[in-house]
Amino acid sequence: MKNEQNGTLYIVATPIGNLGDITQRALDTFAQVDLIAAEDTRHSGLLLSHYGIKKPFFALHDHNEQQKAAVLVEKLQQGLNIALISDAGTPLISDPGFHLVRHCRQAEVKVVPLPGACAAITALCASGIASDRFCFEGFLPAKTKSRCDKLAEVADEARTLIFYESTHRIWDTLKDMQKILGADRYVVIAREITKTWETIYGDTLTNLIEWLNEDSNRIKGEIVLVVEGKPEQVDEEFSTQAVKLLGLLCQELPLKKAAAIVAETFGYKKNALYQYGLEHLSDN
Repeated sequence: MKNEQNGTLYIVATPIGNLGDITQRALDTFAQVDLIAAEDTRHSGLLLSHYGIKKPFFALHDHNEQQKAAVLVEKLQQGLNIALISDAGTPLISDPGFHLVRHCRQAEVKVVPLPGACAAITALCASGIASDRFCFEGFLPAKTKSRCDKLAEVADEARTLIFYESTHRIWDTLKDMQKILGADRYVVIAREITKTWETIYGDTLTNLIEWLNEDSNRIKGEIVLVVEGKPEQVDEEFSTQAVKLLGLLCQELPLKKAAAIVAETFGYKKNALYQYGLEHLSDN
């Protein structure tokens, strides 16, 4: 049974660059909690100082989280309210916090998430690549073989792929992507999101690498890569009647809806019909 004397753990998203992206709810939460668990207390101290907030800090990072999570849960069980933040963006997304949240849920300590900035979602929204289904893969391995092995695992993934990458490894990663995913795979690079030098640019891997080569400044800063999923292969031959019906329906309906109706009527795969429509009914 939940102990009503427990405090609450607040998972608080912070700006990824532009300080104006802090939410009022986040500021109100910082003001009322007893303690702030931060990935880098010095970095977060600058953020809170900007807003005139002074609170005790507790360092919680990749190297100590499994050991320190129990300490924080004990404080929560004593009635303290704690805010969890990372260096930037939403905690737990390629950042520490998972072990703490899991310990809290096991101990029946209330966990309250405060939504806010997230580099992966922000980049996806501006990429122009399909956003209805996607996979967030975080950072790829640093070593070439492991990185190529990971890329090979997702090479046939039809969903949009999202990766974080550093300035120091972006060249190696893009070259490995070109080798594993193919030179024509469409990729959007989003760097310094919400900051002064924000850049969002997309092209095939071959052209993207060439574009980046033109100016070394284009790889500086925090980087998100949004990779188009592998197109589904059209391996069916459709009957004349199915193709005719698809064309007629597309005069009145969106292609996606028309493809679904024809697929149900004739027993074809909906995605295959949709791909056929994109290639042969482009005016629709």
